[in-house]
This record gives sequence, structure tokens and C-alpha cells, in this order.
Amino acid sequence: MTAAPDATPPPRTLRIEIAVVLAVTFGLSAYTALVNLAEAVILGLSGQSVALNRRRSPIDFIDFLLNLTFVLQLLAWGALGLYLLWRSGIRPKQIGLGRFRWRPDLLGGLGLAALIGLPGLGLYVVGRMLGIGVEVVPSTLTDTWWRIPVLLCLAFANSWAEEIIVVGFLMTRLRQLDVSPTRTLILASLLRGAYHLYQGFGAGVGNIVMGLVFGYVWQRTGRLWPLIVAHALIDAVAFVGYALLAGRLGWLN
Repeated sequence: MTAAPDATPPPRTLRIEIAVVLAVTFGLSAYTALVNLAEAVILGLSGQSVALNRRRSPIDFIDFLLNLTFVLQLLAWGALGLYLLWRSGIRPKQIGLGRFRWRPDLLGGLGLAALIGLPGLGLYVVGRMLGIGVEVVPSTLTDTWWRIPVLLCLAFANSWAEEIIVVGFLMTRLRQLDVSPTRTLILASLLRGAYHLYQGFGAGVGNIVMGLVFGYVWQRTGRLWPLIVAHALIDAVAFVGYALLAGRLGWLN
């Protein structure tokens, strides 16, 4: 039986639900990132490196399966958020995941990707030229035929999970708990920044800004698809574009 549209769970249930969901998704990721950052600070932040697209096994087929498992895990996290909202009477359409509309969703996503991605790339380039910040170490993309397709799937899975859990689910639940829109926006953005701290302080701050922009856009438009599109494009460039260009552009190395 489907829950009634106004079947909002009691506040205590909402708080427990938020705690459980974050404990198995991005709350746990934030804790891990904080521990990794603490280790990097102790060892010297300038020596920190973040491996993108790393191999998970020396056996190619096992490497493929492990990468695919990570994609499926992220898709499941997003599905979990949608399911819990649906159980309480909130359909995907009500958080902005209705029928995909090409003009507002695709073009809006492209615009958001440019707004967030270009300044972020500029800050990274300046940091690398000055010798500060985190070194991003890509792996070879041509070692096997499936690498790029799986990385593109991973970019979508990342955006799917993060935008549904951090924006669609968390911000909706905080609104149901009568948390103010401003405070809701700040809390969700701080969470987004926290689980990116494994990349260094700059990435954490950059993702807080990204969270503020994305959350504000969602609050104003009610559309989640543009956020997913923008995030997927940004991650696709980070996962695939960087590795393809690193050997050709000296300042990326």
C-alpha cells in the first residue's frame, strides 16, 4: 500500500532516518575523509596525492567487476533515498526527478557545470603552478577497452547518489523538521564539503561553494535533474578529461 501524500513521519522518525542514511552513505564518507585529511596534515599536506581512476585489481576482469560494484553501490544509495521518500508519500517528481526536460534540465545542467567547473579548474591550475594543494594522479585510460565507459558510468553514479541524498533527501527531510531554508542549505553544503576533504582543504571549500549554489538552485527551481547533469559533467571531466590531457599539458602534471 502506498503512503498517503501527507503521511509525514514523526520528527523522531525523521531524525533517526537521516542518521541511518548518512551513516551508511555520505556521513561515513565524511568521517573517512576527515581521518584521511588528518593523516595528510600529520605527514605534510604538500605531499598528499589523490589517485583518480586507480586500478582495484591486477586482474583485468576483477578490476572491471570491482569498478562496476562501486557504480552499483552509488546507484543503490540514490535509490535508497528515493525509496524512503516514496514510503512517506513523496514521489520523485516532487523533488525534481520527474520527466526529464531537455531544455531546462540539460541546458541548465550545462550552465551549472560551467559556473562551478571552470572556476574550480582555474583554482586547481593556479595551485599546481604555485606548487600547493593536492596532486591528482590519474591512471592510464587506454589499458583496457572498458575503462572510459565505466568511468563515465561512475561519473553519473556519483552525481545520482550525491544529489539525491544530499539535496533531494536530506534537504527535504530537514524542511519537514522545520529547519529554516538557509540553515538547511548550509548544513547540506557542509556535508558535501566534508566528504571531499580527502582531496584537501581546497576541495572541501570548493565543494561547500558548489553545495551552496546547487542547493540554492534546487530551492528556487525544484528541479534536481540539472544538478545531476552538471555534477556528472564535472566528474566526467575530472575522471576522464584530466587523464587524457595530463600528458599533453605540462601544468597539469
